Amino acid sequence: MERITSTDEVPERGSYLFTVTEADGSKEEVILVRFEDGVAAWKNFCQHEVDQRLDRGVGAGAATRDGEIICPKHGSSFDAETGYCDNGKAAGSTLVEVDVAVNRGDVFLTDDDCEFAHEGGIDDGDMPGSTSHLSF
Repeated sequence: MERITSTDEVPERGSYLFTVTEADGSKEEVILVRFEDGVAAWKNFCQHEVDQRLDRGVGAGAATRDGEIICPKHGSSFDAETGYCDNGKAAGSTLVEVDVAVNRGDVFLTDDDCEFAHEGGIDDGDMPGSTSHLSF
């Protein structure tokens, strides 16, 4: 179990971006988002177009509104807690979950299929990612 960040660092709106190393050695971006009773982690891509990042890593985090993560390209919205999309071009799909747990105000990576690499996006190296807030 690896510590990612504190729950205080996960914005009320937007996302907290970090990178994991997959079992095959590849890197993957992950976003932490808040929902009503906690936080969830999702791989950072829209199910309609896997090359479309939800958090583009340029200051604002993923666009969120009313408990949903919004795809910046097509406007499909994914439930922040379940990852399920019921509208737009991604309707009927679910974001790819990354297992996390919260303990005493800290968020831990508990997913056996990946390891925490660093804060921020793939290209950010060891530099912290943005945790700014974007709202609609």
